[in-house]
Amino acid sequence: MRSAEGLTRPVPDGAVLRDPAAGDARLMTRRAGWLTALHLLIPGSAQTLAGSRRIGRVALGLWLLGWAVLLVAVVLWFLLPQVLLSIPTNAVGLTLLQLAVVAWGIGWALLTLDTVRLLRLHRVAPVGRAVLGGLLAVALVIGVGGAGWGAWAAGVARSTIGSTFASTRMAAPADGRYNILLLGGDAGPGRSGLRPDSISVVSLNALTGDMVSFGLPRDTNHIPFSDGSPMRRLYPDGYGTGGRCNVDVCQLNSIYTEAQLKEQKLYPDAVKDHSSAGIEATREAVEGALGIPIQYYVLVDMTSFEPLIDAMGGVTVTVKERLPVGGHIVNGKLTGVKVWIEKGTRHLDGNKALWFARSRYGSRLGDYDRMARQRQLEEAMLHQMNPLTLLTRFDKIAKSGSNAVQTDLPQGLLGVIAGAAVQSRSQKTKDVEFVKPHYDPAEPDWSRIHRVVQETLH
Repeated sequence: MRSAEGLTRPVPDGAVLRDPAAGDARLMTRRAGWLTALHLLIPGSAQTLAGSRRIGRVALGLWLLGWAVLLVAVVLWFLLPQVLLSIPTNAVGLTLLQLAVVAWGIGWALLTLDTVRLLRLHRVAPVGRAVLGGLLAVALVIGVGGAGWGAWAAGVARSTIGSTFASTRMAAPADGRYNILLLGGDAGPGRSGLRPDSISVVSLNALTGDMVSFGLPRDTNHIPFSDGSPMRRLYPDGYGTGGRCNVDVCQLNSIYTEAQLKEQKLYPDAVKDHSSAGIEATREAVEGALGIPIQYYVLVDMTSFEPLIDAMGGVTVTVKERLPVGGHIVNGKLTGVKVWIEKGTRHLDGNKALWFARSRYGSRLGDYDRMARQRQLEEAMLHQMNPLTLLTRFDKIAKSGSNAVQTDLPQGLLGVIAGAAVQSRSQKTKDVEFVKPHYDPAEPDWSRIHRVVQETLH
């Protein structure tokens, strides 16, 4: 009991800390308690007072440097998140971060072991010996374990970024904006090749984070290609005009299939540029439809979306109407459905989330409903990607995410895009969907659509 009381006594003076009376258990316990507290709160201070002053000063300097770096990071997060996020979104930054974490873990381990030496636990009362020794052991395990996890996570992130994102040069923004084509791909049973089920463009202001989203239904007709497109030479009056195309359905999402299966010779450099003939033709079609340049694309494979959601532990969404899982139409009626996604707030696994996003049946507004559900699912996933989920499922999420996403976004631009996306959270995103009843996908007025796009952006 006396030794436990000794832990609460005032701090011993410098002479006692450096050269204590080793025979006084109460004094040694009090001294050990203060050195332990100093080590945990201000690493290096225990060495400065009771051990090697040189080691202590180096550790204190690094500790103060760490706080300074943290302060700068907080300021950058609020003022220039693009600069801060450029470090963990490129291979070089992640390598440096990994080395720094490893060095910190080694330093913490050595400093903690040296503190144990300075405590002279064999001279401390039994209760204090158990408490302080156990506390330092826990601190050692947490510190070294945390550093090990951080180094491993940085390595996984570096590998994922390297395999998912291109190492090409960055394109300049157009009027200060990056326009990114988002495609939700779904090969589906009975289809000849993949067809994008959802087609939209996110326009992001590189400095302010102002975000605008434009959605085009997959069944849009008479699509004009942008100037310089090789597909424009084949369809000068627009894709599908007069029923002209080289696949069974002459609509927007068929452009991917036709170019990928039958017109690859028109895009000989597509694969080298981390793209494909289908993606490039679709990009040029959307450029012509909206009247804006598109620098990059992101293709999400909806089939691979399923393991990504399972890796997250599922996703919670609000289901506004009862939706079937599977099934098919026979004589105008839906049959073969054994499982339904009921209305209300539901926590969905990967398979049900996939059907929530892709189901065509039961939707009053057809493609518009599906586009809205896919957007709702994407927003729910981002919202639920919390630190705890990342900590416990990081490797599975990283692996599933790299399999689910194909893009030509360069690694050097990820910090800019991520930073602008962070800034956009505090702003209201403008969504424009070119669907009925305000727009007719069967007979689109492209001049009006171009005007609306420019008015929305500027």
